[in-house]
Amino acid sequence: PTPVNDDHTPDLTPVEGASRILGRNLTKGSVVVFESTVYPGVTEEVCVPILEKESGLVCGKDFKIGYSPERINPGDKVHRLETITKIVSGMDEETLDTVAKVYELVVEAGVYRAESIQVAEAAKVIENSQRDINIAFMNELSIIFNKMGIDTQSVLKAAGTKWNFLKFYPGLVGGHCIGVDPYYLTYRAEQMGYHSQIILSGRRINDDMGKYVAENIVKNLIRADIAVKHAKVAILGFTFKENCPDTRNTKVIDIVKELREYGIEPVLVDQTADRAEAKRLYGVELQDMSAVKDVDALVIAVCHKEFEGLDQAAIESFFNPTNGKKVLVDVKGILNRKEWTRDDCLYWRL
Repeated sequence: PTPVNDDHTPDLTPVEGASRILGRNLTKGSVVVFESTVYPGVTEEVCVPILEKESGLVCGKDFKIGYSPERINPGDKVHRLETITKIVSGMDEETLDTVAKVYELVVEAGVYRAESIQVAEAAKVIENSQRDINIAFMNELSIIFNKMGIDTQSVLKAAGTKWNFLKFYPGLVGGHCIGVDPYYLTYRAEQMGYHSQIILSGRRINDDMGKYVAENIVKNLIRADIAVKHAKVAILGFTFKENCPDTRNTKVIDIVKELREYGIEPVLVDQTADRAEAKRLYGVELQDMSAVKDVDALVIAVCHKEFEGLDQAAIESFFNPTNGKKVLVDVKGILNRKEWTRDDCLYWRL
């Protein structure tokens, strides 16, 4: 993995450590291929010197290098290693040919031969940066339309009837790719004397969405005349995306932290998540659905299949029956808004 430090600068410790281990075991005639998402230049400027130092071998003479960025989509049963076109690159034509032929053995979709290692590195890092920026635009629209009292998803549905409108939706942007990779590109740009404007603006918007959701939970509790401090709030979903056990860099934790600032300790429910990982990384205990009862506010944060299958009666049963109004926060908009737009319920979504 290639994570970022707290100041959003690249943390190359894992890939450097892997290079050291590999260098100590490197033999003549080898071709070393990196797959980690990095900024352009890491493979040749950071990894190769480590390989040479640890092995005592010379790159280009004793061993060759290539780069083929990982392209996976956790939880996706359709887009898999063998069905996604694989970008490949090598330090020279001979290496490129060798790398391409190896990947062609398993990648049914075929390979794309990039012009250079740096082109392949750059291609990977902008894939996620592009998605990050587009989601940030949707999140900003959501903030604007919320102030106007307009439903964002209804607007996007209408705009989506145009043939070239890009169908992105607002949401929490976490995980170890989209929420991280843009910082690698902007870090490299800073080294070259250019300060990113669009990429970093998008990052700021997306990084603040957890806090924004929490603020709207609190606002709706106030509108429902429910005491905020010690309010019982249940959050369904803790992973960084649906139908995936990975909790790394989940933005749901931002909602939790912000609610704690208001004196609320939410009940967290996620049967898909890796519970041990959640406990280790965030110190939180994930509960089963049986823990969701007599709540003042229900937050559907991740659209796991089991949450999409909840019907209206099931959701109704989770709330405290003595409250005058229910607060229902549907972050991804998986419920039928019309069913919940009524006098006894305050329904909110991005």
